[in-house]
Amino acid sequence: MENCNSFTCPICGNTDIHSIGILNGKPYCRRCISFRGEEVEHKPSYPKKAPIHLEYELSPEQKELSKKLVENYKKGIDSLVFAVCGSGKTEIVLQIIQYALNCGEKVAFALPRKDVCIELSNRLKHIFSKNKVISVYGGHTKEKTGDIIMLTTHQLYRYKHYFNLIILDEIDAFPFKGNKILESMFFDSLNGHYVLMSATPSKDVINHFSKEGKDILKLQTRFHKHPLPVPMFIKGPTPYLFLYLLKKISKYKSEMKQLFIFAPTIEECESLFSKIKLFFKDGNCVHSKKKNRNEIIDAFRKKIYLYLVTTSVLERGITMPNLQVIIYKSHKNLYDSGTLIQISGRVGRKAIAPEGEVIFLANKITQDMKEARDEIIRNNRVLQDMLFKDQ
Repeated sequence: MENCNSFTCPICGNTDIHSIGILNGKPYCRRCISFRGEEVEHKPSYPKKAPIHLEYELSPEQKELSKKLVENYKKGIDSLVFAVCGSGKTEIVLQIIQYALNCGEKVAFALPRKDVCIELSNRLKHIFSKNKVISVYGGHTKEKTGDIIMLTTHQLYRYKHYFNLIILDEIDAFPFKGNKILESMFFDSLNGHYVLMSATPSKDVINHFSKEGKDILKLQTRFHKHPLPVPMFIKGPTPYLFLYLLKKISKYKSEMKQLFIFAPTIEECESLFSKIKLFFKDGNCVHSKKKNRNEIIDAFRKKIYLYLVTTSVLERGITMPNLQVIIYKSHKNLYDSGTLIQISGRVGRKAIAPEGEVIFLANKITQDMKEARDEIIRNNRVLQDMLFKDQ
């Protein structure tokens, strides 16, 4: 029988004897037992042409950061793109993807959540229409190789020392944030350099990229040069918050504006929707356990629904024109400042509708609520200073 004390998990790097078991006389890791499957075979890759098809021009700031990312990659420097919500992070990394493919390198674009992976994969298929863009996520793993591999972070275990370039977006999102197993699998799949992207990176991440040999690229303005909507605080007991919510839904309905209503848990999401639909029938709810949520989101895009009550599953990756956001019970511990900023960033993302309302409904005003609002105001000041200099 092999000794557990000297065992290191080849998938997640675990050495904790308390989470190592013995099967048929051999140790195995209990932490990442679900991450088992056939590893993708290493095959030679060759230089590929990768024309970029965009129907709009990048902003000067986006172009500058795109160029800098390629320069860093050539020098072997890992980069953190610290960019506000709606700044166009995806557009910033197109040039580095193109460069890597031109060099015959293996490219991954990883995200924590399946819904965002699917949506972004469809975008990249259009942008890199001459290349093979595939997506790999739970329940969709039949095809695993392509020019650009879009995948959830849970699927990285299949690609041992495989990728020359990994772009990892939404590093602060569940379930990647604080998950040592997923973090270990990320580095284990790397055979080159990486770009991390976030609107709300942690202090630890910023400190890590402040070291020699790494670089932080900041973009604190949205591509359309309009300020981020500043959240409005509404405080009161729960019955008052619900009545206020109904009043706002009625107002948005008269203005033909769609609305996301965020609730802190699945139970509260379902409960809140059951109450709202007594007054407004043209809505629905979505959360991680909702089996037909993709169909519901598609119906919302087609304006079949006026509102969606949702958990944090829609805090990222959704871009809709003229969208309003209300966070119900924003005082709950689930809503840290980073999450509140991300949710607020759903509003005003389109140039045709760069404004909108973000409302925090709370029983009390929390420090996280204040920090989120203060950070948005700081970023708006950067924009004002930049526009003033350009005059």
